[in-house]
Amino acid sequence: MTDGIYTEAFECRRDRLTLANREEEMSSLTALVQDARAGSGGIALLEGVVGIGKSLLLDRLVSALPADGLYVLTARCDALEHDFPFGVVRQLFEPLLATLDEPQLTRLLSGSARTAAQALSGEKLPGDALLPTEDMSYAVLHGLYWFTCNLAAEAPLVIVVDDAHCADMASLRFLTHLARRIEGLPVLLVLSQRTGDEATDAALLSDIAGQPLCRVLRPGPLTHQGVGHLVKTVFGHEADDEFHEACLAITGGNPLLVHSLLSVLRLGGRPPTVEGLPYVTAHDGAFFHEAVRSVLQQQPESAAAAARALAVMGDDALPEVCARLAGLDDATHSAAMRALRSNGLVSEVDDGRRWSFNHGLIREVIVADLPPEQLAQAHRHAARLLLDAGARAEQVAGHLLMTPLPATEDWAVTVLREAAREASFRGAPALAVDLLRHCLPPEGPTPEDTPVLVELGLAEAGVDPQASVRHLQAALEHVHEPPLRFRLLSSLASGLIRSGQSLQAVRLLSEEAPTVRDADLQRLLEGQRLMASAEDLTSFTVTLQEYPFDISRPGDTPGERALIAAGAGLCSVRAVRAQESAAAARRVLESSVPGVDSPFFLTTAATALLYAGLPDEADAAYQRVMGITRQSQRLLLHGLCQALRAEAQYRLGALSEALAATRSALNVVPPRHWGRTLALPVATQIHALIDSGDLAGADAAAAQAFPSTSLDTWQWNEFLCARGRLRLTHQDPKGALEDLLEAGRRQHLWTRTSPAVSSWWFWAGRAHLALGAPTAARELAEDAVERARKGKLTDALGAGLRLLATTESGARKLGVLEEALSALDGSPARLERARTLVDYGSTLHACGRTEAARETLRQGLDLAYALGAAQLHAQANDALLATGARPRRVTSSGVESLTPSEAQVARMAAAGGTNREIAEELFVTQRTVEQHLTSVYRKVGVSGRRGLGRFFGPGSTAK
Repeated sequence: MTDGIYTEAFECRRDRLTLANREEEMSSLTALVQDARAGSGGIALLEGVVGIGKSLLLDRLVSALPADGLYVLTARCDALEHDFPFGVVRQLFEPLLATLDEPQLTRLLSGSARTAAQALSGEKLPGDALLPTEDMSYAVLHGLYWFTCNLAAEAPLVIVVDDAHCADMASLRFLTHLARRIEGLPVLLVLSQRTGDEATDAALLSDIAGQPLCRVLRPGPLTHQGVGHLVKTVFGHEADDEFHEACLAITGGNPLLVHSLLSVLRLGGRPPTVEGLPYVTAHDGAFFHEAVRSVLQQQPESAAAAARALAVMGDDALPEVCARLAGLDDATHSAAMRALRSNGLVSEVDDGRRWSFNHGLIREVIVADLPPEQLAQAHRHAARLLLDAGARAEQVAGHLLMTPLPATEDWAVTVLREAAREASFRGAPALAVDLLRHCLPPEGPTPEDTPVLVELGLAEAGVDPQASVRHLQAALEHVHEPPLRFRLLSSLASGLIRSGQSLQAVRLLSEEAPTVRDADLQRLLEGQRLMASAEDLTSFTVTLQEYPFDISRPGDTPGERALIAAGAGLCSVRAVRAQESAAAARRVLESSVPGVDSPFFLTTAATALLYAGLPDEADAAYQRVMGITRQSQRLLLHGLCQALRAEAQYRLGALSEALAATRSALNVVPPRHWGRTLALPVATQIHALIDSGDLAGADAAAAQAFPSTSLDTWQWNEFLCARGRLRLTHQDPKGALEDLLEAGRRQHLWTRTSPAVSSWWFWAGRAHLALGAPTAARELAEDAVERARKGKLTDALGAGLRLLATTESGARKLGVLEEALSALDGSPARLERARTLVDYGSTLHACGRTEAARETLRQGLDLAYALGAAQLHAQANDALLATGARPRRVTSSGVESLTPSEAQVARMAAAGGTNREIAEELFVTQRTVEQHLTSVYRKVGVSGRRGLGRFFGPGSTAK
């Protein structure tokens, strides 16, 4: 069997080419490698048009790296695989993982890194299981980041990704996630991208390019000397300067086009002279296509068939599968591939066990020449061959997706469903949807398609809610098993809510819950029905009219506890049932079972405690739930719980912790995932920033964009309250009152009438006073005081009495403020107590009781100082000065000078947390923790974390 005709003209093998005019780029990359080995992270992005030499440059870089003391991970992106999640990630890490034993793998996948297993393997890895949750997409990115950190702790890493513009979306998101956090890691990330082509996500690549540590390298065109080098490579001898100039004019100095042009001349028997160039007129690189076609036309049909098979299968495909697709026996196929190799089209990879085109454009030329019908048939045939060869489901499914018609054969449906499950596990629900839609017959689904409809509807829940609703409704009548029917109803209700049909969701759960033949699952659906009603005002109104809200159950089962928690959460917003709700919430939290009870309903129970005026108990409950959500990587719920805990901390007067919690919540959950609820953490952030004296930060928080759907939620009420207070602080009482009264109007519509739920009424009263309307302020205060007394809401009672005092004067004002202080005696709401002390001290001074005023104001001043309430501290200091007392000297160092983030890191370090543990819990990098601690040590005057105990240990007075 012949190996084909060797033309000696089309040499495209990278291992035989020498870099020309790329000394500067190679020097920059080598320097970045040395920086990584020294512990400094770096990023390099090679940009350029096709053929400029990016891939060759990366190959030479990798070849030059030392074999010892360095992990080198490489991947080459392929358009055939760009639909499948984490394909590039697996290219990078799988060769290394194959060399690790079980203890090493367990160590690398420990802690927050464990969810990386979701991306690295579709199978259970040592010590962990797959976690198919709605949070998995971000959780996997987070896990991969820490997995990379663990690897880098063993040896510096160089990660090289060629043709990143073709990377799958999930891998590209990971690379962006890593690039944003690479500072301080011994990691070099090197990417190449082709300009002028459509990228998987140009915004993500631009994000990487915009990172401060990123060095963008743009290889330029060849010089005359570079062209001369290629002439000698192809022809074996040099040409004159006139020919070099002509080549540059035709090709623009693009190395690939120069080489292709020279190959065309050689194939045509023409010498490298200007006289040989007239017939070459294409300036768009068409001669590259001509060169590839010319080589193939001179080969036996077996070589052309082998080239077409490799183009369909993709690089690194199994040779035996390619042989079957080409219709060749193994020996003939091997000879054909050697012929293609001898002519510079392909190279051996994986120690000669597989083949790869020497340039992606070669594959593109071959595929472009195949008729669409023939190409689709080849992909379907390839899918079956891969399945028979034992390939992974996603590899087989990738070829099925390349065919225009649905794949409804049993074997194809089985493969597509398996690949869809893997895609869901790896955080790529959109791909799962595409795979499952490819299973349905064109004429519409039948009852036999119910399993596919179920899986499709569940996958569509977060991608296309309306389609999810349609498919789940179609499947529901054919599903009767209680666990699956429960899951369908739960997901269907969620889809209806996301589609703006909350009332229909409530009705669905009300009507269909009894059809789930399991009493406790019915209770869980009933609890979901209650919470669903809170998403829409119309639904909520109906629920309030129809539902008895009996929260006196014992809570012996998960379903009962979920139902009690939901009822307590909804009842706690009305003052008259606040304490009853608190008792029910305690029952739920005390009897809950980790891993059994839903952390969502436990969060709801904690919020009932918050609204019952018990922020200390709520804070403890939120911390417990956050431990569960952190462990299970339920990051969306973790972020929501963190945001609610920030509100509890704010009410406790822990301003630095409240600010750090809101920042952490917004860092854990990307803004686009907050959706309608984004207003909640932002509102708390605005309040805490105002009290901390950072009005610029509060202005920035209030000015950010929110989804239009936010306006239809109760969370928007809280934002209106915060923005109204901010406007009042900026001396705009009229604008403030508009926001605050609108917040109050909406709160009443939602029956959120407890004064402990929101402070809108307090700030509206202050706005009325600023506009000269004390009667309106008094009405608000009296209503709040009355409700607070009925609900035994001590903190709200103190605030209401303080507002009421502003409408009084003289002895009556003093009496009301004394009652407020009495109500707050023993309360954990230290910020409200500090405010009341300052108001009381100022009133004492106005009544001529100077000494008593000074003592009270000093108490308020000290408490405001300890809490970091800069605005209140300034107010207390001014009031104290007015009494003739000496002003306090404010220091620029010490605990009080710490930023909120520094204070939080210092507390965790003092409690024994390692830098790694702190970084994992706060979802920041270890470098960030190190920088915060360095600043803390300098400000408080200690040499290390051992010295933090006296400032942040038990019994310390640190703010």
